[in-house]
Amino acid sequence: MKHLTRRSVIAGIATLPLARSAQAALVPYTLSTQSTSVGFTFNLSGVAQSGTMPIKAANIEIDTSRLQNSRVSVTLNVAAARTRLPFARGPMLGQSVLDAEAYPTITFNSTDIQLSPSGHISNGAQITGELTVRGVTKPVTLLADLYRRPGSKVDDLNSLSIRLAGALDRHAFGASGYPELVADEVGLNIRAEVIRTL
Repeated sequence: MKHLTRRSVIAGIATLPLARSAQAALVPYTLSTQSTSVGFTFNLSGVAQSGTMPIKAANIEIDTSRLQNSRVSVTLNVAAARTRLPFARGPMLGQSVLDAEAYPTITFNSTDIQLSPSGHISNGAQITGELTVRGVTKPVTLLADLYRRPGSKVDDLNSLSIRLAGALDRHAFGASGYPELVADEVGLNIRAEVIRTL
């Protein structure tokens, strides 16, 4: 996959009207319903388990002159979460863990982007943002990868893929049910395809 760099972004928007302000350099993207998934992992009685949670909405705005000023916003559909163990789904969505009835979504809104040493939003880049679970908002930092479509030209930025990966302590958000069975840490692996809207 092709890394998104400052040079490729600038080349990709060379045909757009010149920005009249710094804000005008932000190029908006919206979520594609294809090639999008959220995986999560957890340990149940010492055994690694996994599941999926659909993305309800996602938006990316890329600052064409300063990639670190780009923005990421993701909303997850908690109520539609699934696990590989059918009997674990009910307890996971219940009041003592995710409480999906009261809090049907999880949101992540970026507040800071640290580029990799090579200037990419990939290969070591980090996105810090506010994660809201069960109505509790905490800062988290996720590893980030942003790519052009495989085989695409340098100036083709119409479709991009983003990956956000990291982990959280579920107790920090009040999702503390079944502590004798489920480990504290939950891993996240968000993959989404976004389409340029301009």
